[in-house]
Amino acid sequence: MAVSSLAQAQLVEIDWGAQQRFARELRVEPGKFVEACGKLQRGAAVQWQFEASAPTDFNVHFHEGKEVRFPAQQQGTAKSQGRLDVSLDQDYCWMWSNKGTTALTLSVDLRKIR
Repeated sequence: MAVSSLAQAQLVEIDWGAQQRFARELRVEPGKFVEACGKLQRGAAVQWQFEASAPTDFNVHFHEGKEVRFPAQQQGTAKSQGRLDVSLDQDYCWMWSNKGTTALTLSVDLRKIR
């Protein structure tokens, strides 16, 4: 699914599907962000990776009351990978911000491994 407008670009709901995988090609407009969010249960684990056509600010976050928690956070990176071990039943979000002056393309692959 390609995201091409601001209205679509802000939030993408994660659909894990039968393969327990979320893989997408996304477009992030200059000065904007894309956020892919979905509910995960305690004890789950997600192996994640992404590659962008230009550096992006990236994080994995969730909300706990009024607090925002960041299990992963990186600035100015075009490629990264990691693992999220879920300790709380929450909606978790993977977020990329484009602080550049041109749109960037983003390849995202999230896989539930338990």
